[in-house]
Amino acid sequence: MGGHGFIPLLFASDINVYSVARAFYEQYGLRAKAFGKALSGPCAHSRIVDYESVRDADRRDVLLALVNDFARAHSDRKILAIGCGDAYVRSISANRGAYEKNVIAPGIDLALFDTLTHKERFYELCRKSGVDYPDSFVHRADMGREYALPFDGPFIVKPSNGVAYWEHPFAGQNKVFKVATREEVDGVLARIYASGYADSNIIQNFIPGDDSFMRVVTDYSDRNGRVRLSCMGHVLLEEHTPHGIGNHAVILTERNETVQAQLAKLLENLGYTGFSNFDLKYDRRDGKFKVFELNARQGRSNYYVTGAGENIARYLVEDLIFERDLQPKFVTARSLWMVVPKRVAFSFVPRTPYHAEMKRLMREGRCVNPLLCAADGGLRRRLVVGKNLLSHFFKFRKYYGKKSHEKR
Repeated sequence: MGGHGFIPLLFASDINVYSVARAFYEQYGLRAKAFGKALSGPCAHSRIVDYESVRDADRRDVLLALVNDFARAHSDRKILAIGCGDAYVRSISANRGAYEKNVIAPGIDLALFDTLTHKERFYELCRKSGVDYPDSFVHRADMGREYALPFDGPFIVKPSNGVAYWEHPFAGQNKVFKVATREEVDGVLARIYASGYADSNIIQNFIPGDDSFMRVVTDYSDRNGRVRLSCMGHVLLEEHTPHGIGNHAVILTERNETVQAQLAKLLENLGYTGFSNFDLKYDRRDGKFKVFELNARQGRSNYYVTGAGENIARYLVEDLIFERDLQPKFVTARSLWMVVPKRVAFSFVPRTPYHAEMKRLMREGRCVNPLLCAADGGLRRRLVVGKNLLSHFFKFRKYYGKKSHEKR
């Protein structure tokens, strides 16, 4: 795994893991070790990720054993234990104080994690901090149908507690539900609670606009709680499968000093450390960017930051391994990130005003796909990635359709 004094130890198996591993490989020539519950496409047959599937790898006791066994086997080096999915990040936080001495676990403590990733509590923090978020109503199971909504439809229904929600699967389970009527809201809530999910749900006033109204902000807060990196992405296209809805497909970097400063202030007031990832949407009705959620980790689209010239692995290593002071950086470089074939991107991203700049960035070599890594070009790997790219033609035809699909 290279001659460096540290090893990245990643948890999960999706594009998030692969993107982080690629950042470490490109910056340090390191092959990352990764554990997850199942082998998925992004990590399959990779030369830059040493992936191992372990049942219940996200469970607190299992993850602790994996980290400490690996740390003891590599006691001469520091181990950076990095979660790339909410359940893994939560278990890493829950095990603080129980790791071997050579383990460094970036991120926040369990109490703050549970507050920030619980949408009801997060929106309360936003309200107190002056950060805009959609008009919302909190619903609990004991309310039944005896409640009044302070806004009209269409509506968005989503769980406050995403980790607990996915622990109770049911037919037709989506990340979020967009419905037109109050009767449909009640139907969605009934199905969620019937699954065994017992926490609150959020009902929101739908913000009009297609995928191109979305934004993503990735921040890195150093060990002293200071935001040292902020990168905003203008989401031009998202996935639309039931389980993938909201996942980014095409991102163009941009900057909004006001919004990024507000989010940085929120993080610094909380004493936050490590990577954070915000999803926002521009509300053309009042001209405000409104936050949907905070992920207490780098997002699955994190390579848009590395592709814009700010390798995320370098921030972790400089801050936590070498304990050097980082200079604050608000990314301004324009670059294009995508996980879909170019033809899909140009078919579904609005032609005006985005196509011209997309073509320009492609011509200038400032377009990246995190899965297309030159150092990871084995035959089996190319077949897996090729199959993934081709699948998007079918998915977008089936779930997106010819017309703009507004959501959230």
